[in-house]
Amino acid sequence: MIATKGYAAPAAKTPLAPFNFERREPGPHDVQFDILYCGVCHSDLHQVGDEWGHGIFPMVPGHEIVGRVTKVGSHVTKFKVGDLAGVGCMVDSCRKCENCAEGLEQYCLNGMSGTYNGYEQDKKTPTYGGYSNLMVVDEAYTLKISDKLDLAAVAPLLCAGITTYSPLRHWKVGKGHKVAILGLGGLGHMAVKFAVSFGAEVTMLSTSPSKQTDAEKLGAHKFLLTTNPDNLKAAAASFDFIIDTVSAEHDYNQYLALLKTNGAMICVGAPPTPSVISSFSLILGRKTLAGSMIGGIEETQEMLDYCAEHNIVSDIELIDMNYIQKAYERMLKADVRYRFVIDMATL
Repeated sequence: MIATKGYAAPAAKTPLAPFNFERREPGPHDVQFDILYCGVCHSDLHQVGDEWGHGIFPMVPGHEIVGRVTKVGSHVTKFKVGDLAGVGCMVDSCRKCENCAEGLEQYCLNGMSGTYNGYEQDKKTPTYGGYSNLMVVDEAYTLKISDKLDLAAVAPLLCAGITTYSPLRHWKVGKGHKVAILGLGGLGHMAVKFAVSFGAEVTMLSTSPSKQTDAEKLGAHKFLLTTNPDNLKAAAASFDFIIDTVSAEHDYNQYLALLKTNGAMICVGAPPTPSVISSFSLILGRKTLAGSMIGGIEETQEMLDYCAEHNIVSDIELIDMNYIQKAYERMLKADVRYRFVIDMATL
């Protein structure tokens, strides 16, 4: 076993603190790498607070991980020592079910292994995330990272990037489409960048007038302040797609009204409580309310390659490891543009 240093929540709703644990020695198909940067996802907040239940403590968060390979197993073909590598939200899946066979490991019918707060495929060994100094992951779930981009700004692509890239690709969003992005945060700012890059006309929907300048800087063509009823009335039946990135309570019906006939609203945010949705919001216009998670491994690699080719990264604030509790406090106030990333050299 390999002695590993990290930061963990000892129990639900407790501050993170230094935590020593062990990772497995690399097997024939494993890649070991030193973690250079780890993004701080809003889901980290939910999980250390056990807001989604079934938390496994002590919990080492972090699933936006970039590092450099230090050791490879004897059967590894994709990586060599010195390569850059990344890990996103999962480190394994059953590899046998229908979804895994189709490259949809994130929807593994037998349960994928989350990078943290989950279990390996033996269903008993807890997984620990990227708030740590090293990772050991099967090469099949390890991603190749380009050296063309700022590595710290690449890290959030492993969650915020693929979470927004995947639905835009699945619904084939592109030139000729009118797309609205609801919420300008870690997910929303990536959704704007991708939708603009894919050729769509992009409108930012926000309750905060202060977000207009940032939305325009990110490439959004229009801005709609949703707290103004007249704006909502004028925008009725305007959009082919809405990417909903909001993780707080909000009225889905209000935004479904902005879709054209046959339009689709895709939820990638995860509010903590159920919402009431009127059937009339859907049947009057044959509209779709859908959800999307991350992408599979192949699609995530496709996204990373696309970003390297088109110079797309996240907007970040680089922090030291010991700043994490302050970062969490600021995230609760939406006081970050638009993703905290930990410099793991400060661990």
